Amino acid sequence: MWLGFLQNAKRLLTLSSRGEGQAGETLDTVSPTGKGRSGGDEPSVPPASATLLRRFTIRRITMAASTVLLIFAGGAYGLYLKAFADAGPLPLENAKAVSVTVVDRDDRLLRAFTTTNGMWRLPIDPKDVDPHYLKMLFAFEDKRFYSHHGVDSKAVLRAVVQMARHGRIISGGSTLTMQVARLLDGRHERTADGKLRQMARAIELERALSKAEILKLYLRLAPFGGNLEGVRAASLAYFGKEPRHLSLGECALLVALPQSPEVRRLDRNPSAALRARNRVLNRAVAANVITAAEAERAKAERIPAARYAFPLLAPHLSEAEVAAHPAENIIKLTLDRNLQASLEKLARDHARMIGDNVSTAIIVANHQTGEILAEVGSADYMDKARQGAVDMATAVRSPGSTLKPFIYGLAFEAGLAHPETLIEDRPVRFGTYAPKNFDEGYHGTVSVREALEQSFNVPAVRVLARVGPGKLVGRFRRAGVEARFPDKSEPTLAMALGGTGLTLEEMTQLYASLARGGDSIMLTPRWNERGKVWATSHLKPLVNAHRLMSPLAAWYVTDILKDAPPPLNAKGGRFAYKTGTSYGYRDAWAIGYDGKYVIAAWVGRPDNSSIPGLVGRSAAAPMLFDAFERVPGPRTPLQGAPANVIRATNAELPAPLKRWRDPGDDPVAGKFLAPPVLISFPPDQSEIAGADLDGEPLVLKADGGALPLTWLIDGKPIPSDAHTREATWQPSEGFAKITVIDADGRTDRASIRLR
Repeated sequence: MWLGFLQNAKRLLTLSSRGEGQAGETLDTVSPTGKGRSGGDEPSVPPASATLLRRFTIRRITMAASTVLLIFAGGAYGLYLKAFADAGPLPLENAKAVSVTVVDRDDRLLRAFTTTNGMWRLPIDPKDVDPHYLKMLFAFEDKRFYSHHGVDSKAVLRAVVQMARHGRIISGGSTLTMQVARLLDGRHERTADGKLRQMARAIELERALSKAEILKLYLRLAPFGGNLEGVRAASLAYFGKEPRHLSLGECALLVALPQSPEVRRLDRNPSAALRARNRVLNRAVAANVITAAEAERAKAERIPAARYAFPLLAPHLSEAEVAAHPAENIIKLTLDRNLQASLEKLARDHARMIGDNVSTAIIVANHQTGEILAEVGSADYMDKARQGAVDMATAVRSPGSTLKPFIYGLAFEAGLAHPETLIEDRPVRFGTYAPKNFDEGYHGTVSVREALEQSFNVPAVRVLARVGPGKLVGRFRRAGVEARFPDKSEPTLAMALGGTGLTLEEMTQLYASLARGGDSIMLTPRWNERGKVWATSHLKPLVNAHRLMSPLAAWYVTDILKDAPPPLNAKGGRFAYKTGTSYGYRDAWAIGYDGKYVIAAWVGRPDNSSIPGLVGRSAAAPMLFDAFERVPGPRTPLQGAPANVIRATNAELPAPLKRWRDPGDDPVAGKFLAPPVLISFPPDQSEIAGADLDGEPLVLKADGGALPLTWLIDGKPIPSDAHTREATWQPSEGFAKITVIDADGRTDRASIRLR
């Protein structure tokens, strides 16, 4: 580098000396006494002698200048060595801190976060920048970037000569590598020592990194005023778009701003920025990067005077995923940016239409792949009146009647009912519990199909009483969903009407399994580095690959739900769906699915206060139908019927399926059987911590069944009291299968894990 510097300097001085000699030939000749021809009568020196004298003088001047230059270069090289020693290790760690970014399935930005010191510094690669920007950058800042080794000796010498000629700094001679070195050091010194330190750092950078890596650092670190660093942050803040889509004028503006980022800030001094941009455009024309006509059109572009807000899509999910993966700078989700933006607007507009302080939430998932395509956690993240910062997609709420399809599904699976089975919708009491319909009326004898379509409460409770709440909770666990009950109480018949706690994410999970024919699948919004989906940070992993219910039972449920009456001004029959309303008009739900997508919608208030008149069919169903309209592509048909489906009227059904029978109503040999035996504790697929037992035996409990009951652990009987429905067992760590058999040979099973 220094050899090149000396060669260029000597060449320049030689040219200057030659120029002076040639010019001297036009002057009067000089006599030996120092006088010219007009100086007296003394004869002049012969022309040949004068030429020799001039050559000798020029040679002495050149030698003296070279000597001075060598002394200067030696001193400069000594200062360079000192600067290199004083600079210390290369501070590349200063460039590692970048804004964490959350992107969608196509790498489009959803949300970005500032660095710990409050700067916007987004990761970027040169291939993601408009090529015209890079060409203008090289033409204006460092046209020999790919040929020098950190310091451009020609540019440095030019800067020295310009300073000597004009008496002030005209150009700094800095290369892009030197600018990166300055940005890494965090110093902007205009002294000779500062410049030498930058040179030392630049040479060190060139030894450590490739040109592409150095350019990448410049694109990430270049200052653009305020808390903006890097081309991507500046492009998003000033133009509202990614840097790959820049216009020529915008390219030139981003080249000009880093030279004086505060003086040329667009939101403070747009006129200074305008002048600087036009200088870059003129230089680009001179360098044949663009034509003069293109430059004129670019000069006519408006200079933005304010900053755009950074994207803020899927804010709740983004925060959750960033918190779950703190070591990652780029979080890639399975979301679709366009769909997410469209549904966020839908959720916001729908909440405002319903009333004050109302929030909404929507989830869209592809149940074929398990990918979550959109997740809206609230009506408006920034709306404090609606508590927009509260993520209602993960909030535990009462699901209302949305659990009824699973209750009937288990009855279909067990062969206890068919969609055309008749069931009584009349007053009934289960101990102290007397369920009522939503309209507080009764409809007499109805089919199971009608009971589910119209969401009658009493028939659903009748069916759950025979299926068993514990069985329903156990099946939910198979799908990776844990139903919640107050104070760790056991599940009751109130589950049929929403007497449990679940989240919108979990309800989407359950309905996705239903849409797949009862086959459980884990939904996720996360991609890994190999393009495969990862488990979400919210939903629990599946315990095993068990089914939620049989394909036949799932098809019966779907066949009923596809005919559910649509909300006003909506077209039905395109997908299966179910609505729900929680007790006290606190939650409105609508969840639907076709052959590819499952969508769940919720409406309510985050503080759990009541909203008079809030019901799922009128408050949540319209938003569900609108969301389906916004999902790209045509509707995918629902799954076809399995081979063992029974298509029959009630009159054609086998006798046991013609009419629903409550526990104790089954006549066999002239007597009534006791209700079927069901394990009430521990629930199926549950985990029990050994610390909770504190060395005490585990109490097994059952409901129904004819005494005496026989209890088996992993197929081996354990002692039990013939007069009770309980047994005690001293467990050990690991998995266990519990079986109970009543006196009539009916059984129930549960699988648990002790840890």
